[in-house]
Amino acid sequence: MLITHARIATLGDAPQLLDDGALLIRDGKIAVLDTTMALTTQYPYEERLDADGQLALPALLCGHTHFYGAFARGWAYPGPAATRFGEILERLWWRLDKGLTPEDVRYSALVCLADAIRHGTTTLVDHHASPNAIEGSLDVLAEAVLQSGIRVSLCYEVTDRDGPARAMAGIAENVRFLRRMRQHPHPQLAASFGLHASLTLSDATLAEAVAAAADLETGFHIHAAEGIEDVEDSLAKSGKRVIHRLHDAAILGPRSIVAHAVHVDEREMDVLADTGTWVTHQPRSNMNNAVGFAQVEAMLARGVRVALGNDGFSNNMVAEMKTAYLGHKLVQRDPRAMPGDLVFRLAYDANAELARIFWPAQQLGVLTPGAMADLVLVDYKPTTPLTAGNLPWHILFGYEASMIATTISAGQVLMRDRRLLTLDEEAITARSRELAAALWKRLSVG
Repeated sequence: MLITHARIATLGDAPQLLDDGALLIRDGKIAVLDTTMALTTQYPYEERLDADGQLALPALLCGHTHFYGAFARGWAYPGPAATRFGEILERLWWRLDKGLTPEDVRYSALVCLADAIRHGTTTLVDHHASPNAIEGSLDVLAEAVLQSGIRVSLCYEVTDRDGPARAMAGIAENVRFLRRMRQHPHPQLAASFGLHASLTLSDATLAEAVAAAADLETGFHIHAAEGIEDVEDSLAKSGKRVIHRLHDAAILGPRSIVAHAVHVDEREMDVLADTGTWVTHQPRSNMNNAVGFAQVEAMLARGVRVALGNDGFSNNMVAEMKTAYLGHKLVQRDPRAMPGDLVFRLAYDANAELARIFWPAQQLGVLTPGAMADLVLVDYKPTTPLTAGNLPWHILFGYEASMIATTISAGQVLMRDRRLLTLDEEAITARSRELAAALWKRLSVG
């Protein structure tokens, strides 16, 4: 396929903005990038997609999300508002995940996958929980992912909060799916070993997980130091702060992801840097749960690798970028905090590097020959000059995800002119509404 008449922002180490540009896509990758005139002359018989002057950008990526949380939207749990993060977990999330059936799991994923396509996000790292539907849950998610056309890394969050049998079942589900991925790899799927958080994991369960993962060539995906409760629990259990406890348990490393890391000190940052562990930052979630803001710039200065996730908020990563840009300025009371080009590097460069853990042969986050043909076409008509250098600030102040008209992943058109092609959004919406209503009724909420 030949995409013509696009205003192409390549991003990458040497970003370019190519007016009236064209992209030749072969075998899911960008084969050639040049002007429309050059490529239509060279490839006169290639199937064409006319961008009609739209801005072409690399598709977005998400370093940490939760498909299972889709049915929480609009859920008003009874009683007064929660006063602390632990109470939010107990009253909302730990009730929701216990109520999920396999069909709920499937449609929660489909809802989020449709949302991702609509918002131009084609690569995600998911973290799943369904304590009463553990076995086979990652296969259910994988089927939905394959149907959607985007790529997702999956894991099951192991926890002790539902008893030892379910903890062992969670470990077994991770092991089974990791082995499936080794035996039957697929370019849209990947896996890691999921763990919930230090505050719901005993030393014994951590050791069981590490032993089970020993020959699987995997890292772990865990929440860490999201709320102060996690720190207090870790100190009470072990006399160690969260990152030190996880390090001593052999959880950290260059293939592992620590979500949030809000309450970490400088020594913990150094451990994260020394081990090469990834941290994902979720500003909208942190604000919603009132847990504080991660010290992203301090971590980066100490050599920690930080990427951007959404923690189960909408897969509108443009909104996540804008929140990161504004939130850090507010928290630090410093307009110099979290500059726009840094937000851009987290969203594209860092997330693409994180994705290489799971898809080492796939170059993402750029539009250059050899990269995966993951891109969006956007109805963005700037009223001020747009250049490769000022693009981050156009995204932060002028661009909206609703402007995305076309989403392409590995050369497959998933949405064209705002119409989803791989998923029946109307049918998904109708069935998910029925399932969510039944779930809420079972849990006596509304």
